[in-house]
Amino acid sequence: MNSFLIGAATSNSGKTTVSIGLMRALRKRGLTVQPYKCGPDYIDTKFHTIACGNESVNLDTWLSSKEHVRHVFHKYGKDADMRVVEGVMGLYDGYDRYNGSSGDIATLLDIPVILVINAKSVAYSVAPLIYGFSNFSVNGSHVKIAGVIFNMVSSDNHYHHLKSACDDAGIPCLGYISNNPKLSIPGRHLGLSTDELDKMEELIELCSEEIEKHVDMTMLIRSVYDETSLRKQAKAETHFFQLNKICEKRIAIARDEAFNFTYRANIDALAKNAEIVYFSPLADQRIPACDWLYLPGGYPELYAERLYDNKTMRDSIKEYAEHGGHIYAECGGLMYLSKSIEVVDDVSGSCKNYDMCGVLPIETTMEGARLHLGYRMLKQNGRVMRGHEFHYSKVKESDSYPRELVIEHCQYTSKGAPADTCLYRYRNVVAGYTHWYWGDI
Repeated sequence: MNSFLIGAATSNSGKTTVSIGLMRALRKRGLTVQPYKCGPDYIDTKFHTIACGNESVNLDTWLSSKEHVRHVFHKYGKDADMRVVEGVMGLYDGYDRYNGSSGDIATLLDIPVILVINAKSVAYSVAPLIYGFSNFSVNGSHVKIAGVIFNMVSSDNHYHHLKSACDDAGIPCLGYISNNPKLSIPGRHLGLSTDELDKMEELIELCSEEIEKHVDMTMLIRSVYDETSLRKQAKAETHFFQLNKICEKRIAIARDEAFNFTYRANIDALAKNAEIVYFSPLADQRIPACDWLYLPGGYPELYAERLYDNKTMRDSIKEYAEHGGHIYAECGGLMYLSKSIEVVDDVSGSCKNYDMCGVLPIETTMEGARLHLGYRMLKQNGRVMRGHEFHYSKVKESDSYPRELVIEHCQYTSKGAPADTCLYRYRNVVAGYTHWYWGDI
């Protein structure tokens, strides 16, 4: 197996554009590609899955232990011809300086990095930048830069200066991506909605064509092949996470266009000790027979009218909760369990309410939407859970909510400061905005 990480000098350098283009180009060569994403992002992972046909996996040393990251990297990539990791932010930007950064993940996994540089406003001056990135080290950890791919290149002459910079910095130049507006990933609300997936497929094809045209794929594959490293990784294989056995025998998970934000390792951990069944709140009439119900995040606000129209499904969830059924919901799942979702019309700006399950006596809204994000910790009974918050909606403020419904100030940021994120508890229902990671339990 060959492995590499796609990192960048800064955010917005074109990592995702290069990643999906490379994944598709490798797939076209008949290779089986296993994609990964540094950090908790569950949107880029979906783009990866479209690009190469295999479900992407998150690698995050804040959400989980280093041993767990090594384990899932090998576990999900053991049958692949190529393992491709998309980095996060700048190469050395982590949740705490270098910790958790793309460079940290690359050294942890002992894999080389292909550095993406946005060359829109620079030419030969990238030479010291490349040299610095390839020679910088933290606490003795040194990232191996296998090569550079330039993005936003305007002409052959422009690329000539950039390639000369690579030569003088002593790092291979693998090729470039043209300055083409059609290759930009469009503005997105928590990623592309499922109605635009066809457009994403078209974009991935364009990116792969650009890669095949201007990137030396043979040179790239040779530059990331390290037989010695691969032997070390094979010896390091472990069976690290073992989810404590759960009493429930059957877990029903919502999965359709409206609910699809899950961590792959989470589901696999559950499946080791329980039967997993999937259902669609959009299309099915009732929830399946189950001992536990999981409503993950997604886009309920984009499908609010269809969720409202499916009253039999909403009623079955309400009935299940009132009779003591165990439900766990996060982000979009929380919105679905609320009394209603308030949606804002993009054209008129007017608001419209859609009744939801009504399990939780709260109301959610997209009005005045702003991004809430960050790592979260939950400490309970000497145990620490880790997760990630990322959403635009909010719970409407009200003095009428039952006081015992809200579990406040039980979550903390990555720095240990109290977070204003709430958990909600009603009977055997627990819901909140945080996407918890339990694949490492």
